[in-house]
Amino acid sequence: MKRPLKPEERQIWSMVAATVHPLTARNTPKPARAQTLDAAVRIEPKRPEANTRTLRASVAGIEPNRRHRIAREREEIGGRIDLHGLTQDRARATLEGFLKGAWTQGYRAILVITGKGVQGDGVLRRKTPEWLGAPHLSHIVAGISEAHRRHGGEGALYVALKRKPRA
Repeated sequence: MKRPLKPEERQIWSMVAATVHPLTARNTPKPARAQTLDAAVRIEPKRPEANTRTLRASVAGIEPNRRHRIAREREEIGGRIDLHGLTQDRARATLEGFLKGAWTQGYRAILVITGKGVQGDGVLRRKTPEWLGAPHLSHIVAGISEAHRRHGGEGALYVALKRKPRA
């Protein structure tokens, strides 16, 4: 258990808190006045849903052994696509075109980099699993899973592709 703050410590903290301002690069509202330590302790940062199982309703996850092989690069990641900076419509069209091309070339796994968004809850990050679960892609997509940290973690997805039928 933590000890309570002494009055001198509380005063020092309020002086420090009064000098802190959000970064200008982010679109965060500036506080009207400095928070006291008690208020700062109670505030918890908004945590985005890290579990992609809740994000994808229509696409199953990759089998655990296969996901492990992809993460360890024992199963080759055939292609990578980065959707940073694209609008939703452009990102969806680009993703679908890339996905069909990768499947045609016989790739078994691809990496889709969506990024996390400004506050960890980006639009592309949320929408990509929905797009991959579209009925017209069901013959291509076998499953999706959040990428390993070295491949992008929460900001990237492994997409397992089905085998192309023999002609």
